[in-house]
Amino acid sequence: MNGVNRGVETPRATKVLPPHLFDWQLPPEWSWGPGGMVGDYRHYQEVVDALGRSLSLVTAPDPAHTPWLFEEARQLAQRSHPSIPTTYHYWTAYRDARRGPGYLRRWVTGETVRARLARLGLADIPYVFQMLRGACSTLSYLHETGLAHGGLNGDALWTTPTGRLWMLEWQWAVPREAIPPGVRPGNGPLEIRSLEASRPMRAELLPMPPEWESGEWIPSPASDQWQLAAMCFTALTGEAPPSRGAPPIKLVRPETPESMASALDRALSPNAADRFPSLAVLLRAVDRGDPARTVVMVRGEPDSTAQESAEARVRWAVGDDYEILSKLGSGAFGTVWRARDLSLEREVALKALHPAIARDDKAVRAFWREAKLAAQLAHPAIVPIYDWDSSGDLSWYTMELAEEGSVASLVARSGPRQAAEIASQVEQVLDGLNVAHANGILHRDLKPENILIDRYQRWRITDFGIANVTGEDVAGTTGTPAFAAPEQLLGEQQGPAADYFALAAIVYFTMTGEPPFGDDDARSILARQLSERADLVPFPTVIANWFRTAFAAKPEDRFADGLEMKKAWGKATEKVLARQRGPWWRRVVS
Repeated sequence: MNGVNRGVETPRATKVLPPHLFDWQLPPEWSWGPGGMVGDYRHYQEVVDALGRSLSLVTAPDPAHTPWLFEEARQLAQRSHPSIPTTYHYWTAYRDARRGPGYLRRWVTGETVRARLARLGLADIPYVFQMLRGACSTLSYLHETGLAHGGLNGDALWTTPTGRLWMLEWQWAVPREAIPPGVRPGNGPLEIRSLEASRPMRAELLPMPPEWESGEWIPSPASDQWQLAAMCFTALTGEAPPSRGAPPIKLVRPETPESMASALDRALSPNAADRFPSLAVLLRAVDRGDPARTVVMVRGEPDSTAQESAEARVRWAVGDDYEILSKLGSGAFGTVWRARDLSLEREVALKALHPAIARDDKAVRAFWREAKLAAQLAHPAIVPIYDWDSSGDLSWYTMELAEEGSVASLVARSGPRQAAEIASQVEQVLDGLNVAHANGILHRDLKPENILIDRYQRWRITDFGIANVTGEDVAGTTGTPAFAAPEQLLGEQQGPAADYFALAAIVYFTMTGEPPFGDDDARSILARQLSERADLVPFPTVIANWFRTAFAAKPEDRFADGLEMKKAWGKATEKVLARQRGPWWRRVVS
């Protein structure tokens, strides 16, 4: 967002429509999304447009701040940077229109730096490198326009599950004369109500550069540099630095690379003149110590240093065509990387076989087969394959980057989801499975990690690594036990019903946070499956009945096909959602 990270309950997240939006009338076929966030003098509400896109509606709860809001939208509309959300439209408040003022921009899911540190504790070194690179690039771009941000804190930087960084809180990055007198970062309300503008800035919400000790807010590139360094200090040590006399980072976090530690120490200098002349210079100083940036990209045989790590090997192999940005995940057979396609200027996911496995001709043939199977399937709920290639002992293929991670990462960071949020996504995945089965392809390893989420919140199937073509021998133990059907765990013949069982297990996991039959050893899971012991008490009766059919121990007792399963799911969720419809106050509360 500037939006809530879909269920993470922070003091600033809200699922209640604020009073100043009660009377708004959205355009035809638009709807309010499930979440919002109260920010510093701003409210961010998710809305879903007629095309099904999630957008962030940015409004100012105080009507007196309308000119300020318009200037913010105007400034953002003129900016183009990968870490700045695209601004689409400004709604002016006309006398006869029941909406406005407010502007629409891309809805960003993920979590703030503050939320991530609260969830995981101290940040690892690669994450801080990533945060520094993304923030320095964005702020340098901003400084070139003659403006400073001035409101950098743990809630202004967001990271998506794929590692992409977004910078928000843009209400402060406007000409000073556009900001109402006395209004400053950190003294805005945490709930929707009016506050006196003279309220002092809250140091616990905003890193305070030494030059602001007098209480005067004077944003500048130098203060942005100090605030960014302060956030990195907090991420590395778990504590915010004092305005003056911050201890050397190497003393508090010894494993910090020397180049990063010394650069951050300098950026935290009490005297602004002692800091770096620009954030670009700071970034060059930091990058000299990043091991990932020390690999020399040359064609031919890799030198000995390129054999130090899997990342070095991949960088060497794909260096002419792709820039490796970060690691997304790793499995038994390969690793998935976030990469930039240098020819088409787009970010992609690049899946590469582990070098040891790539020496096995049979494994390589199976890898190419996986890519070709997925490439045959053109459907919005299936991740598209772009290309495949090999170089030396490395084989890889590229596919669309699902920017919002997987269903597994969604539940991990945001908790269980409600039926209203996932109803249409489940229908889309069932459609995608129908297409795969119609083409004679069984997935056989559906699990939350293999359902990815794109920028429009669409669920998409990936990883056809152990898929089988109908007509082949599909017996044998397959799949991930917590989500595999009984016939898979027993090594019996498998058909489309196995995929539908697994999808129902994913839906159960998404709504509860737990697999339906546990996640311990396969023997125990199988015993619960055969006795049909999934806990369906938490669900409304119609949804519990849907699960009961989907989890039947015998394949012939489940839904006849995906179309029947989709219709049953649609009827069940429609009944549940119908109960939530009614007067506006009931919709707001729900």
